[in-house]
Amino acid sequence: MENPSIALDKATAGQWLRIKTLPDGQLHPQFVRLGLHEGQRVRCLERLPGGTVVLQKNRQQVAIGHSLAKSIVVAVLPEEPS
Repeated sequence: MENPSIALDKATAGQWLRIKTLPDGQLHPQFVRLGLHEGQRVRCLERLPGGTVVLQKNRQQVAIGHSLAKSIVVAVLPEEPS
């Protein structure tokens, strides 16, 4: 069974996610520089007021604004990846 897909702005704190799609265009190279790419496993660390989502990848934290988070599709993973 495939993991459910949601927009990143719908993720809740503590969920493990796999990035399915990132927006194309000028921001795509910036995601690559941050080490975020399709297939990457990340954790939704926190949801801030205003809709900002804080992702954790290894020891790095990346804050993504609400409008950008709406354009990122992720799959919810059932538990912490090994």
